Amino acid sequence: MKTIPKPLVMVNQWTIVFSVIIALITQSAWILLVPFIANLSSLLTGFHPILVIVKRFLRKPANAYIQEDHAQLRFNQWLAVGFLFIAFVSFLFDWSILFNVATIMVGLAALIAILGFCIGCFVRFQYQQWNYRRKKSAT
Repeated sequence: MKTIPKPLVMVNQWTIVFSVIIALITQSAWILLVPFIANLSSLLTGFHPILVIVKRFLRKPANAYIQEDHAQLRFNQWLAVGFLFIAFVSFLFDWSILFNVATIMVGLAALIAILGFCIGCFVRFQYQQWNYRRKKSAT
């Protein structure tokens, strides 16, 4: 099972939160490209430029930290990338309400995850349960 050290996950979440705060204060989505490109790159190529840099600053070996499930993190990244994409496109089309809603949603999800509750994990778990019950009732 592939895992990611929790400090790296936290850096990614804080990157999203800080980008969202700056985007909302300035009402500009350009800063959202930082977490968007980093996470999309990670999803498509496995290379997360921010985490590659931050990993050098870990004080212990990566496997000495609490580990997070890679599959769950990929699901969460897809959600974050989706909301960041919606926010950025909304900004380009000057749809300020959708820009603000999508930006706030991804920022709140990241902040709530930092505080200890993973909304993406909950959504994925519910989907897996629904899928299991659906398949079980079909047999």
